[in-house]
Amino acid sequence: MQRTSFAEMHCSIGQSLERVGEWWTPLIVRDIHLGLHRFDDIAENLGISRNLLTRRLDGLIRDGIVERQAYQERPPRHEYHLTEAGRELVVVLMALMAWGDKWATPVGGPPVSLVHHDCGAGFTPQVCCSECGQPVTAANVTVLPGPGAAYGPGTKVLARRGGIAPEQVRQ
Repeated sequence: MQRTSFAEMHCSIGQSLERVGEWWTPLIVRDIHLGLHRFDDIAENLGISRNLLTRRLDGLIRDGIVERQAYQERPPRHEYHLTEAGRELVVVLMALMAWGDKWATPVGGPPVSLVHHDCGAGFTPQVCCSECGQPVTAANVTVLPGPGAAYGPGTKVLARRGGIAPEQVRQ
């Protein structure tokens, strides 16, 4: 099945989904974060076909989320490690996991618990304001046009609300 490309969408969510929105991709990132660095280990853990895993890893490498590191020369063998962008993506996946734990919990309860290294406490991830540290929700946030706002796919309504006309599109 051909998926829709969001490459032309003028939206950070659309651009993020273009890089990590394919099925399997978040689970591959999760597995690498959990210490599965070798191709065969990832393939076995996920039950994913080798050719599909190869395509997903190649895309993650191309997008700067995963890097390939040689661990053997003959025959050539590689491990996969998260880049800085990949490690920051793990935090997003933790927030998605928290949503799943609340709204789509597997039978028997959440399969994973998280412990914060700094304080040793178990925790549930939440998104907080970078200024005051308070949790943010859909109800306590206002969305305004940002410096990159433009009238284009994915942002037409927001741009119109912000007074950006179609002829003001950034090239």
